Amino acid sequence: MTTLYVRDASGFREAEPSDVLDRAQALIAQRFRSGSPVLTSPERTREFLRMHLGCCDRETFGVLHLDNRHRLITVQDLFHGTIDRASVHPREVVKAALAHNAAAIVLYHNHPSGLSEPSAADELITRRLREALALIEVRVLDHLIVAESTFSFAEHGLL
Repeated sequence: MTTLYVRDASGFREAEPSDVLDRAQALIAQRFRSGSPVLTSPERTREFLRMHLGCCDRETFGVLHLDNRHRLITVQDLFHGTIDRASVHPREVVKAALAHNAAAIVLYHNHPSGLSEPSAADELITRRLREALALIEVRVLDHLIVAESTFSFAEHGLL
């Protein structure tokens, strides 16, 4: 096993788990900063969302707001729920898209159970959000469910 060290005011010391996580978060923030073409492939988007939602023990529903060129504007966790559901309100998603001047969005949520298959409720809310956002000319590019694997509505023809 490898031992990691960090430098502080008194010199070098063995890294604590919190030191490693803090540095990893700083690197992620730098790599996935707003305005950059960082989510240029489905795999990079999956990687980012696995890191973003990986430690959540309850369902979290959010949106990647994108500009016309599909560059990231911001990542926004909108709703938090319980271990197996989160209430999602289309009105709030539309308000968030307008507030960030998004041209397109990617919806995401996690399944803490580890199973990435969409439920009937997941399919219904995706359809409702797509219809609501179409009224304000915001494209829904995908809806990703993050679990042990990641399920893409677009790749499975559900959008």
